[in-house]
Amino acid sequence: MTALIGLGANLASDFGSPAESICLALFELGRLSQTEICASALYESEAVGCPPGSPNFINAVVAISLPRDHGAEELLDLLQIIEKDFGRAFDPQSNAPRSLDLDLLCFGSTTCSSPRLDLPHPRATLRRFVLEPLAEIAPDLILPGQIEPVRELLDCLPPKPWVRRLSGI
Repeated sequence: MTALIGLGANLASDFGSPAESICLALFELGRLSQTEICASALYESEAVGCPPGSPNFINAVVAISLPRDHGAEELLDLLQIIEKDFGRAFDPQSNAPRSLDLDLLCFGSTTCSSPRLDLPHPRATLRRFVLEPLAEIAPDLILPGQIEPVRELLDCLPPKPWVRRLSGI
C-alpha cells in the first residue's frame, strides 16, 4: 500500500531548522517504508491562513510503501507520534505555526471520512504547497475522487500564494 504524506514546518525543533526537521522526518518516514521512499525536493511557501507575521513554511511530499495489513488510522497514529517527537504542540488555533506537520494525503485508493481522518486529504488539491512537490514525484497520479492528474490540478491553481523549490537541498 502506497501512502502519500505532506510534510511542513515553519518553526525550529530540537533537531534544528524547519528544513533540517523535514529532512530528519523524511528519514523517520523511511524507516516505516518497506521500500525506498520517493521524496520531493524541499519547497518554501508563504504561511497561508496563519497568524500575521508567521514564518514561511518548508514543505515536501513523500511516498512510502506499507504492508497491506497496515491501515490508514494506524499510519495516522504513527505520524502523530513523529510530530510529537519533533515537539509539535497541538494548538487549538487552526493553522498555528508548528515544528512539524505530517498530513496523510492519500492511502492507496482508500476513501474515508471519520472524525479523525478524511481520505484523500480534502484540501490537498487546493494547495499549491502540496501539489507542487507532489507533481515532482507523481505528476500523472490521479487522486481518489479526482479525474485529472496532479500536474493538471496544479496547472489550474492560481499563482498565489507563492511556492518555490529550494535549490541545493
